[in-house]
Amino acid sequence: MSDWKTLQKVFKKQFGSELDHEAVLFLIGIQELGMVKTKFKKQEKMDLMHIALCVILEPYGFYTYTGRDADGWPHFKSLKALPFLVSKQQHRLVTEAIVTYFIKQGLIPDKDQ
Repeated sequence: MSDWKTLQKVFKKQFGSELDHEAVLFLIGIQELGMVKTKFKKQEKMDLMHIALCVILEPYGFYTYTGRDADGWPHFKSLKALPFLVSKQQHRLVTEAIVTYFIKQGLIPDKDQ
C-alpha cells in the first residue's frame, strides 16, 4: 500500500472521509500555526495553505523559516524559485512532500527505517 493510501486511511479514521490535497494543506497550516481558532477568514485560509506549502517544501530547499510575526504567524523566505512543473508533476511533488511531512510527524511509519 502506498504511503498516500496509508495516510488517507488515517484521515478516514480521524475525520470520516479521505481528504484532498487542499484539505490536507489546510490542516498542516493549522498545525504549524499552532493556534486554536474555530473560524478563519478567506485570506487566513489562503495564508494557512501557503504556510503548509512552505513547511512541506522546506526540506527540498525552496523555503526557510524566518520566524513568527507579532500575531504569531510563521513566515518563510523563498530560497529558490520552484521549477516549472506540469500539473501531474506538481501533484506528485506535493503528495510526496505531504507524506514526508506526516512521516516526520510520526503519523505514518517510515518504511526506510
